[in-house]
Amino acid sequence: MTRDVVADLAARIRDVQDFPIPGILFKDITPILQDADSFHDSIELLAALYDPASYDVIVGMESRGFVFGAAVAYKLHCGFVPVRKPGKLPAEKISVEYALEYGTNTLEMHGDGIVPGQRALLLDDLLATGGTCRAAIELVERLGGIVVGTAFLVELEFLHGRERIGNYPVKSVLRF
Repeated sequence: MTRDVVADLAARIRDVQDFPIPGILFKDITPILQDADSFHDSIELLAALYDPASYDVIVGMESRGFVFGAAVAYKLHCGFVPVRKPGKLPAEKISVEYALEYGTNTLEMHGDGIVPGQRALLLDDLLATGGTCRAAIELVERLGGIVVGTAFLVELEFLHGRERIGNYPVKSVLRF
């Protein structure tokens, strides 16, 4: 009997009620990270979403996007560019403020993180309202990069994040 890898991953996601604020149902991917086979499977599935020849670098958003994005970049032998919260990057940086489903935040990227014409795949653990991804797209494009697509382990379809991302390709492994 063949194992249903996607169903196994979905079953590992833990729902946490009222986190980070009351009224939010948080999809916790930590159990996937804690299980070696599940973590491996998630990286394999994310790496298979796009042709690696279509991009030069993976851009991962803080913080769980670092975990998945860096692992996929390593597997595919391409560069990784972190997008961080304010005050975490040591060199010259650019920033953008964006809306979350429960407030606002700011993201930063090193000013030399993307070179003009570089093709970037944006990768994160979860697509909710699309605000974080949209902010990362803005950062990449301000530096002259080309966003070829976005990839997520989990997509919360009821929050319509794809709409906020716009005309960029969106691919996800799991949808709720």
